[in-house]
Amino acid sequence: MKPKHFISMNDTSPAEVAALLDLTAQIKAEPRRFATALQGRVLAMIFEKPSLRTRATFEVGMLQMGGHALYLTNAEIGLGKREAVKDVARNLSRWVDGIMARTFAHETVVELAKYATIPVINGLTNLLHPCQALADIFTLREQKGRLAGLKLAYVGDGNNVAHSLMLAGARTGLHVTVICHPSYKPDARITGLAERAAVKTGAQIQVTSDLEEGLRRADAVYADVFASMGFESEREERLRALMPYQVSAAVMKLAEKDAVFMHCLPAHRGEEVTEEVLEGSQSVVFDQAENRLHAQKALLVTLMAGR
Repeated sequence: MKPKHFISMNDTSPAEVAALLDLTAQIKAEPRRFATALQGRVLAMIFEKPSLRTRATFEVGMLQMGGHALYLTNAEIGLGKREAVKDVARNLSRWVDGIMARTFAHETVVELAKYATIPVINGLTNLLHPCQALADIFTLREQKGRLAGLKLAYVGDGNNVAHSLMLAGARTGLHVTVICHPSYKPDARITGLAERAAVKTGAQIQVTSDLEEGLRRADAVYADVFASMGFESEREERLRALMPYQVSAAVMKLAEKDAVFMHCLPAHRGEEVTEEVLEGSQSVVFDQAENRLHAQKALLVTLMAGR
């Protein structure tokens, strides 16, 4: 049941997601067992967008499992400009064992996967962020003991993180509500994919602009920056529209008393979330950040160990 690539949560079955989460738990509990799991393997990491968590966790993950990570910036490769994407995919397939790409256009990662003969991992695109969602649902399962039947309320811009959370929820029975300004709804295509997949697991996928209704009975409240990387020119416009959706202590009280606060980071304190909430006792944001390492190790082992 090994998927060849990891481009979207929509490409994985509920059983594959469950297996990844179980393997994540094993790796986190007993990392030494996997110290040679990727001995001699090399992961090429392509970055059009800079990153702290994505680069550090993939690079450290490969190192801790006996492999090596090769950092490649867009200045060196020039995806689609200096060299065709399909040619980059075919060249790297001759030299390394896997590709992780963090790009602007989602189509770039799709094209890499189409032409590569090695596994390709989506490290983030403007459309999706499946590695983050995998770490997020693992963190929530770790905190609550289960996923099925829980409710996660995502508040703010219906962006790539919101998209991947909906798709992840649909595969695990986790109810996901996206609460956003009508001008910043998630992509209708992704919402539709999530709703159709959710039928099999009983998950409920909802999009609303009603903050109070959306947060009712929420077990987790999730925020992300209002202007994601690549949308900085819209910052002022987005702040005006989305500031009513800031997660404050008062907003957290609309959810369940034991609800956790989640954020993929980096956070803009005083914008999408207050300092009080981000640093408060309900916050699990640094658990999420740590779990990027463990979840991605599980992904790398699943995709690359048998090659």
